[in-house]
Amino acid sequence: MGPRDARALLEGASELIAAKGKKVERIDLRKGLPDKATVARLMIGPSGNLRAPTLRVGRKILVGFDEQSYRQVLG
Repeated sequence: MGPRDARALLEGASELIAAKGKKVERIDLRKGLPDKATVARLMIGPSGNLRAPTLRVGRKILVGFDEQSYRQVLG
């Protein structure tokens, strides 16, 4: 999945949680979708494709791995 597909995944979601290294960014999608540059920075890896792991749980999108975020979202 490329940048266009990544942006489409965000439609209908309420929150994007993106982890890179020790940094976790949370974006409230109820205020609108982020711009293309932000989507690419948070969701697209160096290969030009969607970063792994990427999960959609209900209305939340998790990109990358952060144990605390996974525990919070998955219970």
